Amino acid sequence: MITDKVRPHHLERKALLYVRQSSAHQVLHNRESSALQYGMRDRLTALGWSEIEVIDDDLGRSAAGGVQRAGFERMVAEVCLGKVGAVCAREVSRFARNSRDWQQLIEMCRVVDTVLVDQETVYAPRHGNDRLLLGLKGSLNEYELDLLRQRSLSARYEKARRGELVVSAPVGFVKAGDRYQKDPDRRVQEAIMLVFDKVQELGSARQALCWFHEHDLDLPVKQNNGDTAWRRPNYATIHRMIDNPIYGGAYAYGKTVAASGYSTDGVSVKVRRKARTDWLALMPNVHEGYVSWERAEAIRKMVSSNVPTGRHHGATKHGDALLAGLIRCNRCGHKLTLKYTGAKHAIPRYSCSRAWMDNGAPHCIAFGGLRVDDAIENALLTVVGPGAIAAATAAEREAGQRLDQVRDALGRDLEAARYAADRAFRQYDAADPANRLVAGELEARWNRALTHVAEVEAKIAAHDATMPAAAVDPLTLGLLASNLRTVWFAPTTDARLKKRIVRTIIHEVVADIDDAAAEIVLVVHWIGGAHSEMRLPKRRRGQRNSTSADVITAVRQLVLIADDDLIAGILNRNGQKTGNGNRWTRERVTSMRFNYRIPVFKPAENGIEPWLNLSNAAKLLRIAPKTLRLAAEAGEIEAIHPLPDGPWIFARTALTTSAAITERARKNPRYPAGSHPDQQNLFSSST
Repeated sequence: MITDKVRPHHLERKALLYVRQSSAHQVLHNRESSALQYGMRDRLTALGWSEIEVIDDDLGRSAAGGVQRAGFERMVAEVCLGKVGAVCAREVSRFARNSRDWQQLIEMCRVVDTVLVDQETVYAPRHGNDRLLLGLKGSLNEYELDLLRQRSLSARYEKARRGELVVSAPVGFVKAGDRYQKDPDRRVQEAIMLVFDKVQELGSARQALCWFHEHDLDLPVKQNNGDTAWRRPNYATIHRMIDNPIYGGAYAYGKTVAASGYSTDGVSVKVRRKARTDWLALMPNVHEGYVSWERAEAIRKMVSSNVPTGRHHGATKHGDALLAGLIRCNRCGHKLTLKYTGAKHAIPRYSCSRAWMDNGAPHCIAFGGLRVDDAIENALLTVVGPGAIAAATAAEREAGQRLDQVRDALGRDLEAARYAADRAFRQYDAADPANRLVAGELEARWNRALTHVAEVEAKIAAHDATMPAAAVDPLTLGLLASNLRTVWFAPTTDARLKKRIVRTIIHEVVADIDDAAAEIVLVVHWIGGAHSEMRLPKRRRGQRNSTSADVITAVRQLVLIADDDLIAGILNRNGQKTGNGNRWTRERVTSMRFNYRIPVFKPAENGIEPWLNLSNAAKLLRIAPKTLRLAAEAGEIEAIHPLPDGPWIFARTALTTSAAITERARKNPRYPAGSHPDQQNLFSSST
């Protein structure tokens, strides 16, 4: 008989009735199951137990092992102390659905001689047959749970592959059966579209966040109850919108995976994001999105490339270095790191220090960034220059059509605030004035709504005062576009805008150093697939930005006929720069002469200059300056011409031996140099 397994020493100890249901929904709605489990108390009484304790701490908790169960742990602890004669449940699956907890309970019951009771029979774990049957039932319970889970997940996944599984809708969308629909609130729609516009315009999610904070604009968020609230945005809010493909009109499922772990605090579940290739479903153009799928993907890739990794360039920053994140070492393949040196920390320097940071190996290459950036700028402006006017015209047309986004957002906020105030007034007006408890609260809500309306109106007034209407002059834009270099090198041009233009046109720059030739070798990979190589002189260690040898030679020759002030004007007219890239002045010419020991120009004391310019030399020979210049260009007379757009220099001694040139110029009938001796005078002499 079954009752033979219940001994007097079992009845002397108390019995535990374990009650559990898997979820809160079952606790609320499956009342019959709860009644049947609590009814097992009568079975324990019929078996002879008088002291019965009910453990129902685990109502609404699963027995699969992923949730900590305080009631089960307390039951096992009391069994281990030998205070329990029987543990009872409606069915043994209520105890545990995993082998770890189930085998632990059976082993403890066997050690202290505690029986297990369900609605069918009594099990004595010390009996081999009962222990075998309990182990088999535990395995079947665990398998049954896995089978039910697999069936439900398979049905769920098949529905997701068809794009019909809509679990929850993010902010800006509502569930319409098995499809997503845009939120009918126009304020929510315009706010989400503004997020995508500003991220694309500013180039990063953080810059867009700073723009929203600067103008004190709120963004919608979805609450747990499904309502939409307006809050100050954070980075996660904007990044989730950019990263979620639903805003591009796509259906996606299986983007995350839950991983269970064990720690001192118990079982913890961590949600990890999966790679896009591992998603269960991704179907573009399924429903109406806030932006097109192509634009959403372009914005997402732009934001993801702002992460400074080996494959991405990183976000544009305020530094002046154009190639930050774009330049790579040709020797090891790592990206070059950037640091700023100089007294004002404004001189960029590129170096390959990855091997040194990782393994202590020596640096691959390192060089200054001024010459490199200048060369890239010149190549870039040469490429961009032909399309500058068309781009300026398109920008003027877009600026004329673009509305003030901040003013529009504040206008929508004002409309919503006025609606809330009107609704609060209607609630207050419909209340009974005699019921002051209700009327007083509704009046306070109405006053808060009116205060919010006044705050939004004050924001609009302040914005209108600080944003005067500025008309865009098409002629001015066209003039600036024709002189793109002026706009590029203007101090007011944002360095981040320059870098975005560079990254739009240049994919990558591979750098190396030719030690034998002391040159920096740059291979520019353009976006279109073309490649170009540049070779720039590398400044040696200890070498300064000295003046070029051609300028020094020209100054040595110009001091023969010109003073320092005139020499500075001649050098500037020919586009010559100092070693630091500055324009020439009289003081800089004087300093350069002193450094290279070049004598200063001094007029002759007797008035007879040993060196003459073109006009003075032609006057000395009594011929036309053009004739003398043509003779000098032909090499018929010795002359010095230091710069293309500069003076000619003649030695007085060389002019004294040029009688043949002078005589030929005088005898030329087509270009006479003076009066012919046989020419008659039209006027008779009065003397």
